[in-house]
Formats: sequence, C-alpha cells, structure tokens
Amino acid sequence: MPKLGLDYPTKWGRSPGIRVVRNLIHSTFLVPYTRYLSTLEVRGLEKIQGDGPFIFVANHTSNMDTPLVIAALPGAIRRRLVVAAAMDNFFMDSRRALRTVLVFNAIPIDRHKVNRRSAQIAFDLVQEDWNLLIYPEGGRTPDGELHEFKGGAAYLAERSMKTVIPMYIHESGWLQGPKYAKAAKFVSAPDQHRHHVVVVFGDAMHVEEGENIRRFNNRIVDAVEHLGRKVSGDATYGIKPAEGL
Repeated sequence: MPKLGLDYPTKWGRSPGIRVVRNLIHSTFLVPYTRYLSTLEVRGLEKIQGDGPFIFVANHTSNMDTPLVIAALPGAIRRRLVVAAAMDNFFMDSRRALRTVLVFNAIPIDRHKVNRRSAQIAFDLVQEDWNLLIYPEGGRTPDGELHEFKGGAAYLAERSMKTVIPMYIHESGWLQGPKYAKAAKFVSAPDQHRHHVVVVFGDAMHVEEGENIRRFNNRIVDAVEHLGRKVSGDATYGIKPAEGL
C-alpha cells in the first residue's frame, strides 16, 4: 500500500527527468492555458531581486491560485518552485498526490496544527535553494475575506534567513468559481472563463534583528493587506470588524 499524507514521497518530483517533464507541462499547457483562461495581469516583478531562494506568501481564494502564480513567475524562478500543499486535501489519495507532485512540485503540509516534520521538509528545500510558495491562511478562504495567517512562513524565513515576497491574487475566486473556489459567493456565481485576475508582488521582506516570529508574521499580513487594498481599491480589505458590531 502506498504511503500517503506526510509520508508520501516527493523527492522523485525534483529529479532531473521529472523536472524536464514538468517544464514541458508548464510551457506547453499550464501557463498558456492559465493566461488564456484568466486574462492574467502581473505587477511588481521588479520586486523580485537577487538569486533567491524566495518564500512567496499569498492570499488564497481558489485552487487556480497556484497555476496563476506559476504563470506569473519568471521561468528561472518557476523552474525551482516548490508548492506547500494541504496534506489532507492533496496527499490522501495516491493518484491525486502523484498528479500534484508531477505538475506542481508540491510537498505535503499539515495545515491544522504545528508540525515539525512539515516545517523541516520545507526548511530543507529552502536551504537547497528551492523557492517556496505558501498560503499561510491554511486553505481557501471560506467567505472571500482574508483570514488569519499561520506562522509557518515567518518561521521558515526566520530560521533560514531567506527573503519573503508578499503577494496578492486579485479576484481569482470568480475564475470558474463553482469548480475551484470555496466561498459561497464564488461557488454560486456564473462559471466565468475569461475573468481578469491580477497577481501582484510586493517589496521583499526580511526578519529584522531582534524581531520575533509573531511580529514578523504580522508584518507579512500587513504587506499582503496593503497590496490587496491598493489593487482592489477596497480600503477595508483585511480589516476585521470590531466584535459586537
């Protein structure tokens, strides 16, 4: 019986032969199709400076978010990108796990609790100069709003001293929402095939001297919220209403 969950082997997905296959999948199908499907607009690529590796931190609305990010990234970064994927969603069925690793170079992450094993897998790959895409909300937004960020990305950045690139993905929920989103307003909306989506990259971030993980995580949240307000024009994006109101 194949191992699943955190035990699912993913090293094969980073082997030279599989990387060639994945690059072909991306260049001939995934990227062209995503750009056609979404009329994708990319902003802020100039914010990605240096050799990396980079820890990309984004809001999460749809299962289309990862293809959108892959399509937005420069090829050199995309070819060395690892995606942190929910263990309980993508790694509990052997066929789905195989597809997830093959196409997205994904690794399983326990999104429901702090798991040192998950963190160690991600840390080792960042140390080996793999870029990492992570969604700190722990899953797709259930209501379309930005939710609390778990501290995994901040922890990895603090431990590895690597660069965090905050990101905001605008309106991906409307892109075939009934199929890929979770929030009711997207699931019940018409199945749009040519919705305009914006992927924007923010200023590079680093842990400051003496800064703890909680404070750095809060700064990452603030950066994503700022991008969201700027792109969407919604001055309240990310702001939680006061209790009792």
